[in-house]
Amino acid sequence: MKVRQTIACLVTTATVVAVAGTPASGSPSGGADTANVVNFHHRLQSVDGFGFAMAFQRATLVRGDRGLSPESTRAVLDLLFNRETGAGASIVRIGVGSSTDGVYDHMKTIEPTDPGGPDAEPTYVWDGDDGGQVWFVKQALAYGVRRIVADAWSAPGFMKTNGTDTNGGELCGVPGTACASGDWRQAYADYLVRYLRFYRQEGIRITDIGFTNEPDWTAGYASMRFTPEQAVDMVKVLGPTLRRSGLGAELICCDSFGWQHQAPYSAAISADPVADRYVATHTGHMYASRPEAPLPTDSPTWMTEWNPSGNTWNEAWDDGSGWAGITIAESIHQSFAQAQANGYVYWVGASLGATRGFIQIANGTDEYRVSKRLWAFAAYSRFIRPGAARVPVQFADPDVRVTAFRNRDGSMVVELLNTGTASVSTGFDTDTRIRRVATYLTDETHSVQRLSDVNLRGARRVEVQLPARSLTTLVLR
Repeated sequence: MKVRQTIACLVTTATVVAVAGTPASGSPSGGADTANVVNFHHRLQSVDGFGFAMAFQRATLVRGDRGLSPESTRAVLDLLFNRETGAGASIVRIGVGSSTDGVYDHMKTIEPTDPGGPDAEPTYVWDGDDGGQVWFVKQALAYGVRRIVADAWSAPGFMKTNGTDTNGGELCGVPGTACASGDWRQAYADYLVRYLRFYRQEGIRITDIGFTNEPDWTAGYASMRFTPEQAVDMVKVLGPTLRRSGLGAELICCDSFGWQHQAPYSAAISADPVADRYVATHTGHMYASRPEAPLPTDSPTWMTEWNPSGNTWNEAWDDGSGWAGITIAESIHQSFAQAQANGYVYWVGASLGATRGFIQIANGTDEYRVSKRLWAFAAYSRFIRPGAARVPVQFADPDVRVTAFRNRDGSMVVELLNTGTASVSTGFDTDTRIRRVATYLTDETHSVQRLSDVNLRGARRVEVQLPARSLTTLVLR
């Protein structure tokens, strides 16, 4: 997909976006927006990256197992990872399997047979494919992705109180359980480490691993319950096991099904010096509760799973449905600005049918469709790179939600999400001299489209016209 580029001092299309500047020695123009300030020399939280999940055999769809041609497969990969024309995602989240069958959307376990007890020698089975995830991760690495996150939705059923990998149940051996089969905590830790070793065997280093997904939610698919206290207990088994492995994977926890619901897990980990030492990143979803405040931890935090509820495929930017593109932009803004998250991972990159993923792949044909959700995500992920820092923003208009970042290479990014129903002419002052500013627009008719590239000659003020219900991305140098 090509992005049409227009270079001009002022762009006067139907959706006007204009960028200009005053000399650094001049006074800001009058008006309420003189209170708008971006301080690029002050650092808030760091950014680990932006990504999406491809678990539950979604990777096989992109690979072409259901009909995509090699050309379409490459086009979809470019949409997800290309930093010039696509989203430029920097994180991929995969799933550690627990199912004994390979039915589509199940994830196969590497230990399909009960060895006869937690101390018995396990028999591991590795097919080198892992539901297409090995292939997909290799594609991501070729695009420059370096953060690969593996999450387990459940342990194998024989390790659990309910005897199956589905419908919740607990891991035998954590506090409050009493299983005739014994204590499976160490065996489960060893299982996860073996999974990491299988990936290393394929030339892939998984950087982050989690032993639980939505531990406070019982699902009919792979799921397993942990209380905050049980999660702390498991951390103190898995953490040392990971360190001894020498594989370099960091432990994440606990992927609660709501951001505020994650807070008790983070608080329990933070209160335990041993567990706190082993958990590198605290992770939460935003289905049950929004990321309206930071989690109670000094460690990095990620929003690791969400898509808006709905029962149909939707390609719109802003149709009032609640699952259009602008909804994703609002979610990203809230995660970084209110929750002070360090990373954002969406569910999912591509899927079938009535998905709220970024891309819909038709079953049995060489067809795919792209939602504006992808471009809302791309407007952030393409330009805000791992290692960037969020910087303070003061903005007077409550309808304009602003976040700003400074990348390691010195480039600066300002995201202006106009949630109002009227266009806004505004501007902001900075503590940095700006030489050039490129403007990208995302709305119903633009998909991270570059509209202008202006020489500001060292100005400290930027002025911009924001169309109604739009996302404007400014890249300053």
